[in-house]
Amino acid sequence: MKKIFILFVAFTSIAASGCKKYLDVKPKGYTIPSTFDDYQKLLNNQSLAGLSSPYANFLTDNLRAGEVNDPNRATEYPIMGLELRNLYEFKGGAVFDQAAADPFWETAYAHIYVYNSVINNIEKVPDGTDASRKQLKAEAQIGRAFEYLTLVNGYSAHYSPTTAGTDLGVPIILTEDINAPYTRHTVAEVYTQVKKDLDEALPNLSATVPNIFHPSKSVGFAFLSKMYLYMGNYAEALKNVKEALKINSALIDYSLYTTKNGTTFGRVCTKANALVTFPDGYKSVESIWARVPGSASLSSLDAKLYASDNLIATYRGNLPVGATDQRLALFFCDGQSNFGSAPVLFPGRFLWAPYIQPNLGFSTPELYLIAAECEARIGDRNIAVGYLNTLRKSRIINNIDLSAATNDIALALTLDERRREMPYLGITRLIDLKRLNMDSRFAKTVMHQVGAQSYSLPPNDNRYILPVPPKVLDFNPTIPQYQR
Repeated sequence: MKKIFILFVAFTSIAASGCKKYLDVKPKGYTIPSTFDDYQKLLNNQSLAGLSSPYANFLTDNLRAGEVNDPNRATEYPIMGLELRNLYEFKGGAVFDQAAADPFWETAYAHIYVYNSVINNIEKVPDGTDASRKQLKAEAQIGRAFEYLTLVNGYSAHYSPTTAGTDLGVPIILTEDINAPYTRHTVAEVYTQVKKDLDEALPNLSATVPNIFHPSKSVGFAFLSKMYLYMGNYAEALKNVKEALKINSALIDYSLYTTKNGTTFGRVCTKANALVTFPDGYKSVESIWARVPGSASLSSLDAKLYASDNLIATYRGNLPVGATDQRLALFFCDGQSNFGSAPVLFPGRFLWAPYIQPNLGFSTPELYLIAAECEARIGDRNIAVGYLNTLRKSRIINNIDLSAATNDIALALTLDERRREMPYLGITRLIDLKRLNMDSRFAKTVMHQVGAQSYSLPPNDNRYILPVPPKVLDFNPTIPQYQR
């Protein structure tokens, strides 16, 4: 098979300098990595932390598109990008047109290229201690595993023990040789590679790191818990999430915050001081490992979509009389926005407009939710609800603790809370829909509407699976695909 076509975006010069097989001579203006410091600089490049996958939310049940001539121009349906309208209308076939770049696929594989350069060469450098070389390799393995887990959950059927061995996954590339032949591996093979990277990395991760962009040991446990959750191995997920929570269980008290008019970024601020804004993900005490929206235009959803009626009903469910869910009050605009000199009115709708930089990596709220889900599925319902109540106390003003008479009730409460906490975080909701559709108790048909036109996506439909981008298919016309 021909080589997988990958645009390296901002990593073009980095990737070229990291591949000794690709260049036999040192190119002018580039430094071919040969020392520990060289490879450390590769991993320290902030571009590695930028992800570009949130556009997949336009497949989910969490959003409502704008109307024709919508008062909020950023949501006006006819001027939305073609790829977003293709997703929102659940169209089959390609999402992107022939000339367009898919920033999710291309950014992920550009990152993988850099991680491969470090993983395959760092132990050969003459300097650095053995421990420091192993730690740097472990950090790159965490990064590579993260990209593959995200890719396989976007571009493949969800993991099923009975079909993962034959379901189409994504190409596994473990070399920095861009001329090597690549094939599309199965979902099981991708998960095996992710697990291998995590298992090898965990013993060599440090308990402390210079900043939140470097994975610490707690990230290893958090990552394993998410991987096992997606695999349906709830015992292993619970074991690992407990270890992660031992290291960091901090939560932000949302009751301390309010909103202000006349601005976008910084609109969520403390009640005590409007100049103190809600922390971006990489500054948050809740963050364990920071990954942020990338530079592509499809990386940010701020003010680009309205919440679906179903999502708003979820926020209002299990809410005590007189209580306020700050996640709805702070991060959505109810009926109007005022980012400038005059308000923009959209009665009856809620506009997603947090204008903060979220953490797309690993954070403590998700750990609480993983722990709660696993306890509800295989453990103690009261412990499960205890995790939920701890999270809700930091999110809801005048909250009253939940209780559950059965494990099934605790599970339903947990899944609703998960949706409220992470409505548009990366591709989390898309993954949740795909995995929950495999359980008849939670399977649902997603409905979208524009004006009088309705669109539907039934459970387990292949249109939940993102297609391989056209640019990749141009160079790999025989690559197997899902029929969508």
